[in-house]
This record gives sequence, structure tokens and C-alpha cells, in this order.
Amino acid sequence: MSTHSLHAAPGPQGSARGHGSRRGYRIGAVLSIILTVVPFWLVMSGALPDPAVTAAIIFALALVQIVVHVVSFLHLDTQSEGGWTLLAFLFTAVIVVLTIGGSVWVMYHLNANMMPMPDSATSTMR
Repeated sequence: MSTHSLHAAPGPQGSARGHGSRRGYRIGAVLSIILTVVPFWLVMSGALPDPAVTAAIIFALALVQIVVHVVSFLHLDTQSEGGWTLLAFLFTAVIVVLTIGGSVWVMYHLNANMMPMPDSATSTMR
């Protein structure tokens, strides 16, 4: 099987950009495996004594893995479809971050601002 069969045919706009090669997929798969095994090893071995540092490293590696997946498997770049697919992806990412961040912010402030119930009020109700 030739590598030519893995490339896309020219589209209506005359773009002959391919969807990837075997080498690109292999590199993406190896990087994905490494970026999954390293955090797993960090947690299971207890290599870092501080859980906050471990969590920060896992978060950073997760962001790197997202970039690897987007570039290697989704083939999003500034050249595909005039950059519109990348722009749509970035817009979606911003909306998701705002939604999750806003939800966490609301839940934190609801928890912090809830009125505590005194123990005497619960004992008089019984």
C-alpha cells in the first residue's frame, strides 16, 4: 500500500492537502501513549511528594496531549479550509472553558456564602 492512498484528493477549492501520513499517525500515537503513561506513573509511583505539583504536571501534560491530538489526528492548522476549522475549534474551546470555569466559580461561591446552620437550631427541631 503506498502512502499516496492516504492523502486526500483535491477538493473543490483545489486544495491538495492530505489528511496525514502513516509517519504522522505513528508519531501522534507514540506521543499520546507517552503523555498517558507518564502521568499514570507519576501517580502510581508517588515520584513527587507534593500532590499539588503532581496535579500541575498532569494538567500540563493533558494540555500537551490535547494539542497532539488536534494536530496529529484532527489535522487542524491555519491552512485547512482557510483557517476556519481552527477558528471554530478555538471558539468552541473558549466557550467550554468559560462554561466550566463559570460553573466552578458559581459552585465555589455558593458553598462559601451559604448560611451555616447552628447546632442549636437542629436540636430544637427534634
